[in-house]
Amino acid sequence: MIEVYSWATPNGHKVHIMLEELGLPYRVIPVDIGTGAQFEPAFLEISPNNKIPAIVDPDGPDGKPISLFESGAILLYLAGKTGRFMPTDVRAKYEVLEWLMFQMAGVGPMLGQAHHFRIYAPEKIPYAIERYTNEARRLYGVMDRRLARSKYLGCGEYTIADMAVFPWLRSWKNQGIDWNDHPHLKGWFDEIAGRPAVQRGVEVLASLRKPLVDDKARDALFGNAQYQRR
Repeated sequence: MIEVYSWATPNGHKVHIMLEELGLPYRVIPVDIGTGAQFEPAFLEISPNNKIPAIVDPDGPDGKPISLFESGAILLYLAGKTGRFMPTDVRAKYEVLEWLMFQMAGVGPMLGQAHHFRIYAPEKIPYAIERYTNEARRLYGVMDRRLARSKYLGCGEYTIADMAVFPWLRSWKNQGIDWNDHPHLKGWFDEIAGRPAVQRGVEVLASLRKPLVDDKARDALFGNAQYQRR
């Protein structure tokens, strides 16, 4: 059974969704990033960047256990392990990889910054709010144009690229987005949101997540705790 070290965040939900879509047996080990559990030595052994998610698969490619961190790498591993949600056609495969990298390098980091400066930053900095809100809108526009000519982000079928992007867009309101500006993306979003496996995936650990209301949680996520040498 695959062990999933995770929390109820967009990056965690990517992997939860993939496992639910695959129907693979898995066990979730909560890593409460608001209490600093991501800095525990045992977790750092499998996720040296102290970020969730990470997995341990006792049945790795050579029959031996394998651990992986970074959500994109985990999605690729699970797709390779099962032969699902990644096209075999070479051209389509690289289209999926393009959009997976787009999520990893753009959607995740930039929308994360939008969340931070619009919601979590102790000081409201107009320049930062405007910069990252505008970048969020730009990224939504890129995806909307893509989906005007493709049923799904990566290619003509549902793939790990869609699973990677979807959880990040669930907080569209906090990112300053108006869905009326992105009708093709909104149609895609609604379709993905209606998938039973997606609905199950985004509920994983959701009941444990708490609002960031104390200084300890803020420090664990945004403060000096992040930068201590370990």
